[in-house]
Amino acid sequence: LYGCWEGNMGHALDRKPVDICRQRGEAKVVIGNAGVVKVLEVGPQVRNVQPGQAAIIFCTGVEDRWGYPEKILAYDAPGTMGCLAQEMVLTDKQVIPLPEATRHTLPQWAAFSLRYVTAWSNWELAYGVFRLLVPEKEYASPNVWGWGGGVTFAELDLARRHGARTVMLSGNTRHLEKIERLGITAIDRRTFGALDYDDARYKADPAYRDAYRKREHAFIEEVKRRTHGEMVQIFLDYVGTPVYHATLNALSREGVIATAGWKEGMQIWHLRAKECIDRHQHIYTHYARYEQAVRAVAYAETNDWMAEIDEQKIYSFDQIPQLAEDYQTEATDYFPCFSINPE
Repeated sequence: LYGCWEGNMGHALDRKPVDICRQRGEAKVVIGNAGVVKVLEVGPQVRNVQPGQAAIIFCTGVEDRWGYPEKILAYDAPGTMGCLAQEMVLTDKQVIPLPEATRHTLPQWAAFSLRYVTAWSNWELAYGVFRLLVPEKEYASPNVWGWGGGVTFAELDLARRHGARTVMLSGNTRHLEKIERLGITAIDRRTFGALDYDDARYKADPAYRDAYRKREHAFIEEVKRRTHGEMVQIFLDYVGTPVYHATLNALSREGVIATAGWKEGMQIWHLRAKECIDRHQHIYTHYARYEQAVRAVAYAETNDWMAEIDEQKIYSFDQIPQLAEDYQTEATDYFPCFSINPE
């Protein structure tokens, strides 16, 4: 019925960081792993959904023995297809029925299906680890900052609902306005210049080193000011390599750095001894277990943990190429939706 454009769809089109057709050994791949479908038929062993029900896509393609995803539906999982099609075939563990008479729209649930489920799983672990370090009775409202896109946005909203003091950095004016409307403090990352740390260049180019130090110093001073010197207890870094140096320096002792993505770089470097001494915890997750997604759906329905969708700007199936281009140039919202077989 409805899909939501995801960053991994852009990766698939660009064939970076991997060529999924070559990786899967398939000439063509139908992508699209976030959306809402209407169940048409079910097999005799299916119990969780019935014909006629609407359900979100749960996009695990291959899971490990504990139910965590190893490969993702319509991306790197062989033999799987996505929702850029009029009909698709899914297993019973790849759909979660929507709450009966849900208060939220189908496009909202399409936006929820991947990013919000990812945010739920990552936050559950990151917050749980922080609370093993520092109990709530000793420090009730941690500083939680983040940079990235839709998952960061959803996860910071969850952190806000847990009583955290939240901040999101963005270089997009439209996104900054959306962040503020949600009740999260928005900071324009353009204020500090390009926090694009390059270790080799830092060591070899004095001019670059001096310029970078000034930019990062300005950023760290802003962190100190806004946290009253406490620094950031949980930093959600969905950008990766360029900002990792600044992220670590903004982290408090007993701090947690968490991610489920790598928007601008996958390789990072840090000094293990310092991370041990500071008791920093590094949280890496990849989507979620099915049971986590079920809990996330129930929480979202009850607590309105849901994206705002401009339903006047939903792309049609024929407009998908334009959607891909708009997303690449950041001309869309965090959650651009498209319709297929609209009712």
